[in-house]
Amino acid sequence: MTVSANQSALEYTAALVGQHFFNVLYFDLGRYLIAAGVLTAILFVFRKWANARKIQTRTAGRKDYVRETLSSLRTVFVFGVTTLATLIGKETGIIKLSLESTTLITVAWQFALILVVHDAYFYWIHRAMHSKRLFKATHLHHHKSRTPTPWAAYSFSTWEAAAEAAFMPLFLLVTSLFGVAYAGFALMLFLWNMIIRNVMAHAGHELFPAGWVDTPILRWISTTTHHDLHHAQGYNYGFYFTWWDKWMGTEHPRYAEEFRKNAQPLRLPNLARLLPKTSAEKASILVTAILASSMTLGGPTALMTLPVA
Repeated sequence: MTVSANQSALEYTAALVGQHFFNVLYFDLGRYLIAAGVLTAILFVFRKWANARKIQTRTAGRKDYVRETLSSLRTVFVFGVTTLATLIGKETGIIKLSLESTTLITVAWQFALILVVHDAYFYWIHRAMHSKRLFKATHLHHHKSRTPTPWAAYSFSTWEAAAEAAFMPLFLLVTSLFGVAYAGFALMLFLWNMIIRNVMAHAGHELFPAGWVDTPILRWISTTTHHDLHHAQGYNYGFYFTWWDKWMGTEHPRYAEEFRKNAQPLRLPNLARLLPKTSAEKASILVTAILASSMTLGGPTALMTLPVA
C-alpha cells in the first residue's frame, strides 16, 4: 500500500492499520475457529474411539467452553495490537519479507528454523510465567482450563497473549538484521502448524498412537498427554518437542507411563489380518506420523499450491 496524491499520511496510516486488524481478525480468528472446530467435530463423530483415549476422568463443562472461547476472542484482538510492530517494521524497512514466489528448499529450512526457535521461546517464557511473581498476572487464566478442550488453544490473559504474539515481530526483526527476508509461505505454514499443534495439545484425548514415546525419533515430538499433564499436574513446559523438558529436567516423571495408558494402536483392519500384532502396531505409528507431518505442513494440498521460482 502506498500513499496516493489525494491521501494524507494520516489517512494512509489509518487505512493501513485498519487493513492490518482486518487481516488479523480474518486469519488468526479464522484459523482458530477452523482448527478447534474441526478437531471438536472429529472427537464428536469418532466419540467411541475418543472416549477410549480420554486422558482425564473429569469432563469440561459449558462454563469452560464459554470462558475459553470468549478469552480467545480477546487474544485475537491482542494479537492485532502486538503485531502492529511487524507492520511498522515492514513499512520502515527494518523487517524484510519475501512475499513473491520462492523455492521449496527455502520454505523448508525457514519453516524448520522458525519452528525450533519458537519452541525454545515458548519453553522459556512458559517457565517464566510459572514463577511466583508472574503466574497470577499472566498464566493463571490459561490454567483455569484444568481439563482443557481444543477451544483452550487461545485462552490467554492479556499479558500472556501479548507475550505469545511478541515472538513473530522479534523473530523477524532478528532474522532481518542478519539479512534474511522470510518467505511468506514459510510463515503461513508455521502459523497453521502452530494452531493445529495447539488444539491437538489441548484435545483432552490422546491423538497419537501407542508406541509413539517408544520410537526413538518420534518420542521427541510432544503428544496430547504431554501437555495435558502440564494442566493437571505441572511439569512439561515445551510445545512442539520434548527435548527442552528432557534437557532441563522438567518432564513429568511418569509421562511415558501415562501416555501408554492413554494411547491405543490405530486399528487398520486389513493390516491386522495380514500382519502380526507388533507389525500392525508399527504400521499404525508410521501412518499416524505421515498424517501428522501432512497436518504440520498445512494439509495435503499445501505443496500443490506452492509457487516455485
